[in-house]
Amino acid sequence: MAVRATVSRFPIDPDAQEGSGLPWGITVTPFAAKDENGNPPAYGSGGHLLPRCENCWAYFNTYCELDQWAWNCSLCGTLNGLPSECIEKYSRSQSSPEMTSSFIDLELPAEGSEEPVEARPVYVAAVDLSSSEEFLELTKSALLAALEALGPGSLFGLATFSHKIGLYDVQGPVPVVKNVFIPPDSEGRLPLELEDVMPLLQFLAPVETCKDRIASALETLRPTTSWERSTAAGQGLEGVLMGGRGFGVAMESLFNYLGSEYGTTFALARVFAFLSGPPDYGAGQLDTRRYGEQYASRGEDADRALLPEQTPFYKELAAVAVQAGVCVDIFAVTNEYTDLASLKFLSIESGGSLFLYTSTDDSTLPQDMYRMLSRPYAFGCIMRLRTSSEFRQGHSYGHFSPDPQYENVQRIICCDSYATYAYDFEFANTIGFSRHTSEPPVLQIAFRYTVVVPPQELADSSTGSGNRSSYSLKRRLRIRTLQYTAAHNMNEVYDSVDPEVVLSLLVHKVISASLEQGVREGRMLLHDWLVILTAQYNDAYKLIQPKNGSPVNTQVDVAFLQCPQLQTLPHLIFALLRNPLLRFHEEGVHPDYRIYLQCLFSALEPSSLHRAVYPRLTSYSTPDKQAYPRHSLSRAALITSGSPIFFLDAFTTLIVFYSSTADPSLPFPPPHDCLLRTTINKLKQDRSITPKLLFIRGGQEDASAFESYLIEEQDVDGSGLTNNMGFVSFLEDITQGVLEYLK
Repeated sequence: MAVRATVSRFPIDPDAQEGSGLPWGITVTPFAAKDENGNPPAYGSGGHLLPRCENCWAYFNTYCELDQWAWNCSLCGTLNGLPSECIEKYSRSQSSPEMTSSFIDLELPAEGSEEPVEARPVYVAAVDLSSSEEFLELTKSALLAALEALGPGSLFGLATFSHKIGLYDVQGPVPVVKNVFIPPDSEGRLPLELEDVMPLLQFLAPVETCKDRIASALETLRPTTSWERSTAAGQGLEGVLMGGRGFGVAMESLFNYLGSEYGTTFALARVFAFLSGPPDYGAGQLDTRRYGEQYASRGEDADRALLPEQTPFYKELAAVAVQAGVCVDIFAVTNEYTDLASLKFLSIESGGSLFLYTSTDDSTLPQDMYRMLSRPYAFGCIMRLRTSSEFRQGHSYGHFSPDPQYENVQRIICCDSYATYAYDFEFANTIGFSRHTSEPPVLQIAFRYTVVVPPQELADSSTGSGNRSSYSLKRRLRIRTLQYTAAHNMNEVYDSVDPEVVLSLLVHKVISASLEQGVREGRMLLHDWLVILTAQYNDAYKLIQPKNGSPVNTQVDVAFLQCPQLQTLPHLIFALLRNPLLRFHEEGVHPDYRIYLQCLFSALEPSSLHRAVYPRLTSYSTPDKQAYPRHSLSRAALITSGSPIFFLDAFTTLIVFYSSTADPSLPFPPPHDCLLRTTINKLKQDRSITPKLLFIRGGQEDASAFESYLIEEQDVDGSGLTNNMGFVSFLEDITQGVLEYLK
């Protein structure tokens, strides 16, 4: 569990918090194998026996004062009696994880049973047949990669959807598909349940024995013909011929199908939904005509109108998925408007992911499938943050569902080691952290989760049958308790800033503002935030001295020269304003791509988000020798460095660029055994998604893909045209804003 705070020294009271101009909060990556410093948790058992405070329900931890019979809660100060079973245990020094570490991971007994619960992981692929041959070939490749990543003991089901739903039985010698037609009207439901079409255990096939048959079934997938779709769909809204993609009904039916066995056959099911366009048939169909020139005629703001969902259908359907214990991953492979603003809830509220690929030619879908299924994940997760009494949780951000019963509790259906969540804080009163007490601020994060434990091979191999026990579930409790200090002055607050975490909190807030009030409002919020921070910083360091009643322009330090921890923030804000997340509709930003970025950015841990917003540019004198570890994102950097090779890491894209003046004898592309390639391979291995890798030779090939990232000489005024309004002009604009603010 990695936890990072915007400031490691907390503001001492509400006035200091407001005066700092900084967001106050943390990011949490709960299923990370190590903490932010690279330390693993202390493991143990008996998590259900861990003492809890009678007042605030916090767990006993290393910061609690302990005597022979009682302990003081480190969060609220309450004196608690020590359970009898713990008195002897804690009397033995260093005898338990909670006595030795503030980061612990304890096993819990199975609920209602002393034995581990048996279960098998369930995966269902739902494939769009209202598509092209190219789409299906890509999907087949992705599912074959998925089958290689799935461990023995997994159950796999193959379903298709168009104007009908197809269920495949692959457990016999020949794959058999059974279909049920979807009613064309938007209120219609299936005439019969999927369980009546095919029993669930007939549909779910063991991967270890049926992998070849599943692969054979994939080869039978064919797109529905235009004749089939036209006949089934008929005339749609206002006489427009619909395409026959009954995605909404298919998802609802699958969730009900799987939910009938939730807690019996499986404890978690993952549905992989492969979509080639917008749902346009049956319940859940979307009107994609809202994207286009209509806003110009109606005088509506496309940046505001295209961000919210057009129907509550998929948000309500996400609640059905959560109730059924189903995690949904959406893989949209399309360059047409699909209204991901409506569909996204299926993935983000069920703990899944939303992927968007605009082309089948260079898609990384198979690699992403394999990568996603190869890494460990937890499910059935419950996360709760508690704080000491002086402050409390404000907002929480991330891909989760709020607990319907308990406030400030998040339920996460599926959580991998990259999934990150954020909280911001507020003071509980006007006093804050008292200057006259030695009690420091404390917060505790409890993360209760389940993992699937693979079966162990029989110890006695003499049986020779190759039998293996069922997969079992292990319930665990991971707890992280952190103690901070309060800053005595503003300089201490600024010196303890983590700019990457500040960026994370800002991105969450800007996304929320954009969804509620539009992109323009999100941009204004970000711009005004930097103005206020700069003004507060200059005031704290006494850098602006009034002259004749007004501040002196030349004295405004807009580059934060007195505080190294703040110096990257102007660059990050400038880059975020240039990012498609906040570019205007008229600048050519596709609304689905904006929604994809919202979903991606809101789940990234801070360092990855930093790279996605502000790429890192390094240079090499040869493929085996690095020249400079970091350059500004400008054409001037390319010229002044004199290096022949540049490497740009933009998180989702990696670009190797050879300058037009590079020595022709330098090998292109770089050899596989060189330092540059080793660096690239390491980055790709550590990524949550598969980045695209491009090699460009300047002067001979189109370099626009690389040059588009050289943003510091581009504008941020929304015109979309490269001009003199670059980073320097941006700082001048912030300076003017500070002067206006201080008047």
